Amino acid sequence: MSKLIVFVLINLLFSTLNLQAKVVPVKNVDELSSAIDNAKPGDTIYVKSGTYTFKTRTTIRNSGTPGEKIYFTAHPENKERPLFDFSALAEKSSNQGFRLKANYWHIQGFDFYNAGDNGLLIENGHHNIIEFCTFSECSDTGLQLDSGSSYNVILNCDSFYNADESMENADGFAVKMDTGTGNKFIGCRAWQNLDDGWDGYLRGTDSISTTYENCWAFKNGLKKDGTPSGGDGNGFKTGGSDDKTLRHNATYTRCIAAGNVEEGFDHNSNRGVVTLYNCSAHKNKTNFGFGSKNQVSRLTIKNSLTTGKPEKINADIIDASHNSWQITGVSATEADFKSLDLSQLSAPRQPDGSLPDITYLHLKKGSDLINKGTDVGIPFNGPAPDLGAFEFEK
Repeated sequence: MSKLIVFVLINLLFSTLNLQAKVVPVKNVDELSSAIDNAKPGDTIYVKSGTYTFKTRTTIRNSGTPGEKIYFTAHPENKERPLFDFSALAEKSSNQGFRLKANYWHIQGFDFYNAGDNGLLIENGHHNIIEFCTFSECSDTGLQLDSGSSYNVILNCDSFYNADESMENADGFAVKMDTGTGNKFIGCRAWQNLDDGWDGYLRGTDSISTTYENCWAFKNGLKKDGTPSGGDGNGFKTGGSDDKTLRHNATYTRCIAAGNVEEGFDHNSNRGVVTLYNCSAHKNKTNFGFGSKNQVSRLTIKNSLTTGKPEKINADIIDASHNSWQITGVSATEADFKSLDLSQLSAPRQPDGSLPDITYLHLKKGSDLINKGTDVGIPFNGPAPDLGAFEFEK
């Protein structure tokens, strides 16, 4: 089937779903801005390959509906990804590249580059999907959710080399300040951001929940050139607050924290409930950083691994079992893994946006970490789950 026929069929599909919906191909900033301003539920905005140079922040205000999202995506015939270049925006708190103040958008396939603040800020936006996008070299966090934003899915996105002049604030991803609940990250990566890979610091909200599945945070706290940044340098900062009382409940499933300058998984005065299932921490200064001061209310860690003993495992209530440091006769050593080459984590994604196939921290045949876990509701091979982020594959 030719690409032209596929494109026509896509148009017919959207026309069938909604006679008022339209497919709008755009090839420059003016056309793109007009399409966004006039978008209606069910519309699709296709962006052709090229560099789109923005001189001002773009705000999305029109919302889709549960049954008719607004699709904003790279053109299916593109051979290269569209690049949104915000280099003209000086470092300033109002100079985000895009600000999404709307609901039910599906944004897919773009590179957000060098914004004066966030590459993309989701501000009081709900039920959006951000898929297969990158956020790099921005002057604050690459992608941030705040102002009550809830039930958004960030899927197969990368955020890297973000750095502000103060060397203090730029994270890979942030679900922070007065953000809402129910946000989810799936298959995302954050590396070499000046501050943290993920930041969950709260101010103005309490008792929210965020989930992370198959996410990788590595080498944060290092600048693009590989030198220390002076930022916090944590992989996953689960929460924290000014008065050290707010609760950011966080669940991590099959996540990796590796090579971060400070803590791999960090609680930072978070008083919420934190759960780690089948997570791996390797070569961070501190692999698990759940301190005893202002500790989390409940900490659950199962089927997880670290090379050596975890440094800080504290909480009001602890439910930790079937981890590499707790099972008699079991330890995670170099001999257990096919590779400990951390550089594999930044390998190119697969064409559909899914994470790359790597051997880093994959278990070798005969490893004593195989079949040593307990069933926590995650699919597994064999009689019992393996330890760490990857199930053994023959």
